[in-house]
This record gives sequence, C-alpha cells and structure tokens, in this order.
Amino acid sequence: MLEKKWKSKFIMVALGQAVSMLGSHGVQFALIWWLAETTSSPLMMGLSGLAAYLPMTLFSPAAGIAADRFNRKFISIFSDISMGIIALVYALLLFLFDLPVWSVFIMLGVRGIGSTFQQPAIQSIIPQLVPADQLIKTNGWMQLMNAGSFLLGPVIGAALYAAFPMPVVLLSDVAGAILASLALAVVRVPELEKGQKTRENPIIEYKEGLQVFLRDKKLFFLVLGEALCMFFYGPLSSFYPLMTSDYFDLSAMYGSAVELSFAVGMILSSLLFSSILKVNRKVRVSYIGLFGMGITSALCGVVPADFTGWLIFALLCVGLGASGNVHTIPLTAYIQETVEPAKMGRTFSVLTLISSVTMPLGLLLGSPIAEKVGVNVWFFVSGMAIVIMTAGVLSVYYLKYKKGE
Repeated sequence: MLEKKWKSKFIMVALGQAVSMLGSHGVQFALIWWLAETTSSPLMMGLSGLAAYLPMTLFSPAAGIAADRFNRKFISIFSDISMGIIALVYALLLFLFDLPVWSVFIMLGVRGIGSTFQQPAIQSIIPQLVPADQLIKTNGWMQLMNAGSFLLGPVIGAALYAAFPMPVVLLSDVAGAILASLALAVVRVPELEKGQKTRENPIIEYKEGLQVFLRDKKLFFLVLGEALCMFFYGPLSSFYPLMTSDYFDLSAMYGSAVELSFAVGMILSSLLFSSILKVNRKVRVSYIGLFGMGITSALCGVVPADFTGWLIFALLCVGLGASGNVHTIPLTAYIQETVEPAKMGRTFSVLTLISSVTMPLGLLLGSPIAEKVGVNVWFFVSGMAIVIMTAGVLSVYYLKYKKGE
C-alpha cells in the first residue's frame, strides 16, 4: 500500500510537470520563430536569450531560500500559475494592440523569474514523496518526461504557429500551467518538521546552502567539475544548426534530425535509469557522464565534412544527449539523498546559478571563436577542454583526499 501510495503521488506530480514543460517548450519554439521572422536580427535573438537567462542569475539565491523557508508546494503552484497569467496577459495584449517586438523580452524575463523559483521547489519536493532508494528511478522518469517535452514541444509549437496567430499559441502555455498546478494541488506533500525550517538572515541562509558543498568534498569537486565543463558544453546546443548548415552544407531538415538525435539519446538514457540500471556509486557515474560529454563533443569536431560525416555526427549527438543524463540524474539523486531537507532548495538553486552564469559566458567566448576558426573546431576544443578539466578535478580530489566515490 505504501509503495502504491508514493508511486501514485509521484506519477501525478510528474505528469503535471510534463504537460507544463510541453506547453513551455512549444511556446518557446514558436516565440523564437516569431522573433526571427519579425526581426531577422541575430542581436535580437541574443537579447532574447539574455532576457531568459538573466533572471536565473539574479534570483537563484532568493529562489533557494524561499524553497527552504516556505511551502514548496505553494511556491511551485504559484510560479506555474504566474507564468500562465503572464502568457495570458501577453496574448491578450498582442491580440488587442500592435506591440513592439522588444516587449517579448519582458515576458521572457518574467517567465524566467517564475521558472527560477519553481525548479528548486519541485526538485526539493520529490524526495519528500519518494523513498531514498527509488530516487535514481524517479529522476530518470523526470528526465525522460523532460526529454519527451524537448522532443515534442517544438513539433507542437511549429504546428500551432503554422495554424494559429501568436496570441492563440500562447494559450497552450496557459493550459499547461493550469493542468500542472491542478495535478500538484491534489497531492498531499508531507510538511517539513518544525525544526527543519529556517528563519535566519537571508545572507546567512544562502551561505548555509553553499556550505553544503564545502562540507561534502565529493559533491564540491563534482559540482566544480560541472561548472568548468558547462562553460564549454552549454553553448554547443546553439551550434548544432551551424554544424549542419555551415560545416556539412545541409538543409534545415537535417538540422532538425540532429536535434531529434540528441533528444533520442536523452530518452534512451532516461529509460535505462528509470528501469533496469541500479546505481550505487552515484558520484562516480556522474563523472563518467562528464567524460562522455567531452569525448563525444571532441569526436563531433573531427568528423569529415560530407554526408557520411553528418551521419556520424548525428549518432554522436545521441551520445551527447545520453551523456548529459548520465551526469545529471545521479548528481540530482545524490543531492536528494545526502542533503538535509531544510537546505535542499538552496542547494539546487546553486546548480541553477551555475548553469545560468556559465551558459551566457560560454556563448560570449565561444561565438566569436567559432565564427573565426569554424564551429567544428570549437566542438573539438570544447570536448578536449571538458575531458582535461574533468580529469584535473578528479585527480586533485584523489590526491588531496585519498578516496573517491
């Protein structure tokens, strides 16, 4: 009965989040195409990415503190509903007025704030619902649903964008937010014990979240390796289309096939984690994921510039998608198992802060270099840097602490 109870709760929450992500991915794809067709400006596209990422950098500390101070279920529902309301308001304004294109930056920024608060809250709720020995499987399922949304969202977004005006497309995001909120609302999430909740100075509270990494050296070095690697790995997703169009000289159809390959890798690895894989040494497996990301990235940069090379590149992208999950799923489960519940929100907000900082910085460095030396060269350089940095971090940990996980 207990197993059936936690499973039904988890499935309800996970399905709600999947629907919400599906709507968000679809709307995001449609907005990108709308912005591209309206402006034809790379600068405007870059500013849209900045508008989406900047809130993560600015609000991640506050989001982590909020997830540990207040009701995580309420924060998640409020964030989802707020993002839905923003989409609805923007849809109505687009329908009634001829808004300037830059107005989309405001919507992206406000949505980014909502997403920043929602992520640590949801990630912290999962271990309150799921037994510790099932966290690898449940995180596998969460990543599987995320991969499915990543795969199907653009398809749905493209179909809606082709069939309806943008105000109607935005309504799909509203529907996703409502369904996700209803799914979470009907699930009873166990409250943290009174002694586990914090009401200290916010700066002190966030420092306590950072101290989680300083006390757990295995986690500290793994996250340090992730931060160094994401500086090179994160921007690669923006260069997939350029590999297809510039390096292989192929059409957009082949570019979409590459995106599909990456999603397939995410889905296959998520299925393995959620079904048959049993991971005991989570930190070690997460390092293997970082090495896999580096090796496959480097190989992408040395394939020949012909159709056979493109086929190899597409297969390597399956490996890239899978390697990302091999790193992320065990890392998430390790944090959920080892970090005390009262500090989990702040711990996950640190990871969000890392990705929100390294991705734009990596793009600022990688974009001009890739334009000058070729995007394939940047893939190779990034892959080698990831391998070297992962090996370096792991070596320092072993030499200093004489043990690994």
